Amino acid sequence: MNCHSARSIRLLIGLTIFLWCAGRASAQVSLQPNQTQGYGSDKVLTFTYMQNFDCLDEPGSDLDFNGVLAQEDSLEMETPICQTAVEPSIDPTGKPLKKTAHLYVIIPMFSTNNDQNPADAMACINSGRPLHGTQAELCGTALGNELITLFGFVPEAYKTTPAVFTQCPNPTSPPGTCTMHTTSVDLAPALAALNKIPSPATTNIFTPEPNHSHVIDNKFVNTKNPIWWQVRPVLVTNPSDWPDQAGTMGIRSVKELDAAEKAGDAIEVGSNFFLFFSSGKMKGM
Repeated sequence: MNCHSARSIRLLIGLTIFLWCAGRASAQVSLQPNQTQGYGSDKVLTFTYMQNFDCLDEPGSDLDFNGVLAQEDSLEMETPICQTAVEPSIDPTGKPLKKTAHLYVIIPMFSTNNDQNPADAMACINSGRPLHGTQAELCGTALGNELITLFGFVPEAYKTTPAVFTQCPNPTSPPGTCTMHTTSVDLAPALAALNKIPSPATTNIFTPEPNHSHVIDNKFVNTKNPIWWQVRPVLVTNPSDWPDQAGTMGIRSVKELDAAEKAGDAIEVGSNFFLFFSSGKMKGM
């Protein structure tokens, strides 16, 4: 190979890297502080959040497992308890839950390297302080050790630096956060449903919000006016199903999500967690 050819190849590689980085920067810069990306109809979408989340607690609920129903337990109202595998009968507007749009929050519950280092688990955004009464958040090395015990590894969902792209946290936000989302999730009911802990759950297991991405039904891709969406967590266990940032592969629609669930590579549960946002196709993608 002559020097001219080698120089041309180096220039081509340099230009490719520059364009790739510019593309990532463009995708990130185009997001406003109250926006995230999402997927739907095999497209990359923009979600614009217009108010805070809601984790609905009905009068007859006992989300803190203290034996006192919420209607008589004022302390239960002091901290939002966002639970997986628990569903209320209504959404924040008061209409029946069956009429509420679904936001499928896909969570990478796999490890690309069979991670056995508990220190890789994300720290608490709340610095481990009690979230409800005396119940502290499980985070950092303690969270990593628990995940290794329950799942055999630290999933990308709970790594400070995941090996896969996720739409939350936002590019400039710390792990365990996402605009207008909760920073803490109670996994106890879901872990009980998965037979990872005794069922029924008797105590909250708060963890930082996991790294995740979003999928919505095709018919809701262009939802110009913000609406309430029920968060439906989906544990994705097969790395090959995970979508990339550009939306060219993996689960980018409900059809692909259903196929992954049918194949046993994804597990969907309900929640009492709701978000309020509009949706539209992301410009430039």
